[in-house]
Amino acid sequence: MALATLGDQMKRQKEHSQPLPRLETPLIREKGQLRPASWDEALNLAASGLQKILETDGPEALGLFSCSKSTNEMNYAAQKFMRAAVGSNNIDSCNRT
Repeated sequence: MALATLGDQMKRQKEHSQPLPRLETPLIREKGQLRPASWDEALNLAASGLQKILETDGPEALGLFSCSKSTNEMNYAAQKFMRAAVGSNNIDSCNRT
């Protein structure tokens, strides 16, 4: 491989390895547009949406996907939350891979 080509590849890799800008505040969609919101407002909206699903469709309409890279304690807490707080057995993870 030519040295110039290797230099070009390293330059492109450096350009792509820079971190992307991250959101610092939650966004709420209203009438098709995203707008910044406070954390309290965003969490209350998410909680009310989940509550509405529970009331209209029941606990089996919700599910949780847990990460295999989490600790056993975190996965246990996730399944306990779904079964005890939500009332659903719909929990899965990618532990089989």
